[in-house]
Amino acid sequence: MTDSDAKLCRLLGGEPVAWLVRRARDRLEAGRPLTGSVTLLAATAAQRRAVERLTGRAARSGSSLSVSLTEVDRILRDSGAAPGGLTEAVTRLTGPLRDRNRENAELAAAWDTAFAPLDAATDGRDELARWRRWLDSTGVVRRVASEPDQARLLLTKVAAVLARLPSRGVPIGRLAAECCGDAHALDDGRPVGTLMLSAVRALAGLPFAAEGTADSRRGAWAAVGVHLDDLSSLVLCLGLTGHTRTALGRALAPYREAGQPTVLTLRQLRCHDEPLRAGLVRICENPVVVAAAADELGARCPPLICVGGQPSAAAWRLLELLAAGGAEFGYHGDFDWAGVRIAGAVHNSLKWRSWHYDHVAYQAALAAHPLAALVGLTGEPASTPWDPELAATMRHYNLRIEEELAIDTLLQDLGS
Repeated sequence: MTDSDAKLCRLLGGEPVAWLVRRARDRLEAGRPLTGSVTLLAATAAQRRAVERLTGRAARSGSSLSVSLTEVDRILRDSGAAPGGLTEAVTRLTGPLRDRNRENAELAAAWDTAFAPLDAATDGRDELARWRRWLDSTGVVRRVASEPDQARLLLTKVAAVLARLPSRGVPIGRLAAECCGDAHALDDGRPVGTLMLSAVRALAGLPFAAEGTADSRRGAWAAVGVHLDDLSSLVLCLGLTGHTRTALGRALAPYREAGQPTVLTLRQLRCHDEPLRAGLVRICENPVVVAAAADELGARCPPLICVGGQPSAAAWRLLELLAAGGAEFGYHGDFDWAGVRIAGAVHNSLKWRSWHYDHVAYQAALAAHPLAALVGLTGEPASTPWDPELAATMRHYNLRIEEELAIDTLLQDLGS
């Protein structure tokens, strides 16, 4: 050991001044200068004596202990213990310094890289914008994947699944296998499944935080066209004509005659291969419209289908069978941004015509109800390609009109 090493150990190498060395190291690694003072609250007698030996004067009375870093730097230089001052002393006593600012910048860049696949998948998808911000605010990604490399692999799989949604009807195991290379990647409790469940709830217009029930999970996935099994995906309908040739036709016939709604499963619809014949089929968003039509019109009600939010796999299958049979479609839904997005998804596939779902109908509904009783629109605005003026009118008034408020108009049209 050299003389300077011995001096340095006597001045700063003991446990009573280790706190001072740690404080100096923290400052250096944070890129801060070794100026000003550091203070130790509730200093022990040994710590006070060590500082007195270092500075050559008695510490002030009181329980706290303050030391000037500038003075310590001068003492180390003048004594020859550390000609390079306090910075040299800290390095010799505790090892090479870390550049924490650089490390933090590199870590931030690594996290940006990890999120890049997800950002690309959500870019331009207004229905996912709030969910993407929610991920950042809750830190949920970093809870399920603590390292950027791990998160990048996870979010790449999430992005692949998002690119397939909403779906026209796919089993969840097949979706997981094709997007993640693992048929169980979207299972409850798996990292990709956890993140995707919040995403599908966002797509369905539901609160992002998942409810813990199996029915809630099944319903959320079904809302974006993914079914956990052939019996959990359902569609509500009224007035579809049945026949005696097939099981589905025989199931529909008595409900049509009785004027009662019926719920069809994806299994029933997948087992049916024939096109379904109908003229004009109305599509609504909310079950209350179907219930009111059954009460008011019964067996006189023309074909009416409720998509119940984002169409389920069963709803898509039923619409496909009707389209194959030459049906035309009219659509009505909630006048809000979530409703507009649902309408847009159906419009992209069926090219329906408006069923009192345009800017004229929106303005008429506003005129028919006290504005004070209506609530404002929430979420990101969306386009309305079937009537571009509708989106502009909704942005102007910024008021939501639920489908329930249009029931009288819809029933009058159905009964005419």
